[in-house]
Amino acid sequence: MNASPVPQPSPAATAGPRPGSRLRVLAAMSGGVDSAVAAARAAEAGHDVTGVHLALSANPQSFRTGARGCCTIEDSRDARRAADVIGIPFYVWDLADRFRQDVVEDFVAEYAAGRTPNPCLRCNEKIKFAALLDKALALGFDAVCTGHYATVVLREDGTRELHRATDMAKDQSYVLGVLDERQLAHAMFPLGDTRTTKDEIRAEAEARGLAVAKKPDSHDICFIADGDTQGFLSRHLGTAEGDIVDEDGTKVGTHTGAYGYTIGQRKGLRLGVPAPDGKPRYVLDISPVDNTVTVGPSEALDVIALTGIKPRWCGTPPTGPGTYTAQLRAHGGETEVRAEFADGELRVAFTEPVRGVAPGQAIVLYQGTRVVGSATIATTERARPAVSSSS
Repeated sequence: MNASPVPQPSPAATAGPRPGSRLRVLAAMSGGVDSAVAAARAAEAGHDVTGVHLALSANPQSFRTGARGCCTIEDSRDARRAADVIGIPFYVWDLADRFRQDVVEDFVAEYAAGRTPNPCLRCNEKIKFAALLDKALALGFDAVCTGHYATVVLREDGTRELHRATDMAKDQSYVLGVLDERQLAHAMFPLGDTRTTKDEIRAEAEARGLAVAKKPDSHDICFIADGDTQGFLSRHLGTAEGDIVDEDGTKVGTHTGAYGYTIGQRKGLRLGVPAPDGKPRYVLDISPVDNTVTVGPSEALDVIALTGIKPRWCGTPPTGPGTYTAQLRAHGGETEVRAEFADGELRVAFTEPVRGVAPGQAIVLYQGTRVVGSATIATTERARPAVSSSS
């Protein structure tokens, strides 16, 4: 897909969004209803808005597969039509190479190493609020606007905080937990502080004349259009038969690639030997070194502590140990933890054991509704001895 011409650079923005002032806003428009309504609200608020669609695929498909994905030619056309209705300029920016390097290749490498990454967090960190934001600021924009459900709160001292959306049912602050204070200073989330259902957002889009009002939501991983993650990884990593073993090392099945499994997985194991107690077994450990997947009972998944690396703070890093709530997946609940950042690592202890925690995932810490920051899970400590040091 060829990118449209871009505006010529003007002096870079200085202090970022200034409440109550007319801002130059770059609205990231995926082609979906949320980003279209967000752009419309920003324009209605009196800001000077320009729409941009990010071409993230080097070979985009003409049409979406079902309701998946957000990077097709159809999505680009939907975004352009929405911008025309809103009455704002529109461009397509080609960030396919950057997306491939920072998101897709990272995703494949993490799975190859036996970890479970979250590409949405990586995209927000590396693409939407790094590559896109940097380009926007260089062109003189004050803020990047997206359709995420979260809020940015300006404190009296001039610093900004990231908070959950007003409507917890749609909150997306977890995938924004990688944003630092500088990025928050130039972030705008027009949908985050309104308590409206998705049906009401669609109704608003329809009232505004936006054709995307009834367009299905994208879901799963945008660059895996058919939703077949294992097939995608197989094409990139090849097949490598290995053993599925029980906790005592007894072979109970085979696999065609350890990368196709995640900690806590129950379905799709195709075990040839049933458990002695007849209960389901779950993936406990993935060892890329010997290409082995270890399975066991659900209670063996109980995690009582973890360490996190590559921390990202939404403001000033915390000092000393503290009590927080933590979220471990995009649509998961909160759990109380004690956490401390020391020697470059985030050390977390859970008040109650949690399950399904895998290296490579992100942990996001909260104080009330405020996002404190995030880290990538490096190791976990289980309530009973771990199968290997990698888990």
